[in-house]
Amino acid sequence: MKKIFAAIVAVLFAAPSFAQMGSGGFSLNESTVYYGIRMGVNFSTITGDLVDVDSKAGMTLGGVIGLRVSDTTPIFVESGLYYSARGAKDFNLNYLEIPVLIKYGIQATDDIAILPYIGPYFSYGIGGKYKFAGIDGKHSSYNIVKHPDMGFKLGCGAEYNKLYAELGYQFGVMDIAKDNDLDAGAHTGNFFINVGVNF
Repeated sequence: MKKIFAAIVAVLFAAPSFAQMGSGGFSLNESTVYYGIRMGVNFSTITGDLVDVDSKAGMTLGGVIGLRVSDTTPIFVESGLYYSARGAKDFNLNYLEIPVLIKYGIQATDDIAILPYIGPYFSYGIGGKYKFAGIDGKHSSYNIVKHPDMGFKLGCGAEYNKLYAELGYQFGVMDIAKDNDLDAGAHTGNFFINVGVNF
């Protein structure tokens, strides 16, 4: 956990130097394409009878690309590729994730834009271990859950001078449990906080 916060602090200190580069980023007043980097922390859990529901903290790291899709309204479509460490207590799930978000830009002040968003995400598990009481050693999480997951993300971001911050929640709509006899199945849930830079 200390490493995660140290990495976020490093991004915050490095971001002002990135923000001074060129004239990148997006403007609510013109059609444009923007690129960005994101880093943050997840607080995730799994609902259902599969595992302990206590949450766990993990990190997220990714790159995004966004495009304004209307000449008259500040609506953007944003996608990208993220690494996301999620799961629940003693149950790790590491995903590669692709979101497809619809963002609406609101000019809060001359320097600050507020960007609420919603959209689906698609992810695929690439690793993870679990250890439960009464089970010796650590085992692959994908012995008992499926690799793919999908759901929806909703949240709100803010940009100031190319510096970006957001918070939100994502909830899985796919039952990831391999054992279909489980009464409640298993669904992922994740509260996240990210910071980054747009170019």
